[in-house]
Amino acid sequence: MNGEQKITPEHQRRRAVIYVRQSSDGQVKNNLESQQLQYALAPRAKGLGFGDVEILDGDLGASAAVAAKRRDGFERLLGAVALGEVGLILSRELSRLLRTDKDFCQGGTLPAVRHAPR
Repeated sequence: MNGEQKITPEHQRRRAVIYVRQSSDGQVKNNLESQQLQYALAPRAKGLGFGDVEILDGDLGASAAVAAKRRDGFERLLGAVALGEVGLILSRELSRLLRTDKDFCQGGTLPAVRHAPR
């Protein structure tokens, strides 16, 4: 079963979220190709039938290390998933989204609870 078959009209009525993140200011300044690849996920979401596509890029340059500051974009994403507002999450690499065991526990279980595709 490919991705198109797993996405239902119920998912498409919600918004798709593109989560864009790089871990340091140096990566943000020097690795523009990574940013371009991440932003390029938005047309993919449109192609999958999502009319409402949001790009969360407020965590660019924010480390997800255990002692790092909060990632507001990630927390906003978790909240939207918990409220059933998200039908699809796209991220270039899973490690950009779920960086620590805590992130995985928080973010990895919410889509299952809210019936969002993973």
